[in-house]
Amino acid sequence: MQGTVIRNTGSHYVVADDKDPAVEISCKVKGNFRIKGIRSTNPVAVGDHVTVGAPGPDGTAYITAITPRRNYIIRRASNLSKESHIIAANIDCAMLVATLAHPLTSTTFIDRFLATATAYNVHALLVINKTDLLKEPEDRELLEAVEYLYHSIGYEVMAVSARTGDGIDALRERLTGNVTLVSGNSGVGKSTLINALIPGLDLRTAEISAAHDTGMHTTTFSELFRLPDGGAIIDTPGVRGFGTIDFDKYEVAHYFPELFEISKDCRFGNCTHTHEPGCAVLAALDEGRIAASRYASYLSILDDAKEGKYR
Repeated sequence: MQGTVIRNTGSHYVVADDKDPAVEISCKVKGNFRIKGIRSTNPVAVGDHVTVGAPGPDGTAYITAITPRRNYIIRRASNLSKESHIIAANIDCAMLVATLAHPLTSTTFIDRFLATATAYNVHALLVINKTDLLKEPEDRELLEAVEYLYHSIGYEVMAVSARTGDGIDALRERLTGNVTLVSGNSGVGKSTLINALIPGLDLRTAEISAAHDTGMHTTTFSELFRLPDGGAIIDTPGVRGFGTIDFDKYEVAHYFPELFEISKDCRFGNCTHTHEPGCAVLAALDEGRIAASRYASYLSILDDAKEGKYR
């Protein structure tokens, strides 16, 4: 059977038949199953197109092959090892859900996600949720500043409120026809947002911790859901950090559009934009032409590239 992986529970995979998506089969992979060239904690990811063999004598079906991936997006495995974790494969868009209140998503987290999407040639969409909580003038100013920052460097940004429905129709229209990865910190309202995009889905949601202003994990594994008018969403568990992996220190600036553009004027071709004389990026930073938050995120990824480092 040829199918698409729609759920990964860690030990089992659920594959939907490509000929009849209503037919789903629970599968496993053999212990030695690995994708050549990718050292990851999960050899098969949601979104993979796979071949499933006939069930064996014990009734267990196994994934026997994976069609070459069009793309994928990864982050450093949460166990702090040097291995990666494939978040999803064969996607058209990587959507990061962020919030500016309850909880506040750090710009470092946002920038790490956007840089990783750029590195793996996946279009990124930043969705700012919970705009209904931004009632004070300074809150609205923060929203406008964040929207302007990311719009100005070429990223697509949409502001919505899953609770009130504001902006949901426009977002649903934007996602229709595409396979979209949905990621974000715990507590940003991913499940509520997906419920708003797909009426009747009723994913479990939970209130954020009043003590720590952080989310409680309600999504425990990755799963693909079909959108009403075509396309699909891949929901993923909330993460607290986004560790990058396998970034060459001389290429990190390539994944920051504004740094990459300015770096063409650096004196040295292998400039790391940290201390070199004639660095156009450092000059732009001093002149306020590059956001300090973006440069700090760039430095944090450079730090990841150091041997034995993880953040």
